[in-house]
Amino acid sequence: MKKHIPAFLAAFLMTAFVALAMGVVTVNAFVNKNSTPVANTQTTGSADQSQVAQLQGLVQQYQDREKQYQQREQQYQQMIQEQQAQLDAANQQVDQFKQFVLFLQSRGVVTVDNQGQVRLTNP
Repeated sequence: MKKHIPAFLAAFLMTAFVALAMGVVTVNAFVNKNSTPVANTQTTGSADQSQVAQLQGLVQQYQDREKQYQQREQQYQQMIQEQQAQLDAANQQVDQFKQFVLFLQSRGVVTVDNQGQVRLTNP
């Protein structure tokens, strides 16, 4: 029983010390003039409406910008298709030229050396 009394007294003193510290912090918060005010004020409806209108304006701007990007992307895709068609036509011409040179080689009209030089043969 003798051990219970010092333990009870120590627990009581620790609890009292913590409660005192909490009280000091609370009083300091109420008395301190340099503290940040609590922001529990309610905003007016007009402020909310102006923020909503501003956000809606931003959303519209982003949607317009997205449409511009989509249109630009379509233009780029069309340009790529046109340039691909030109490249295909140029490759066909190169293939035709190669076939023509091979035809002339097979007839003995021209010769192509190892360095790629084309020479006409004498008939």
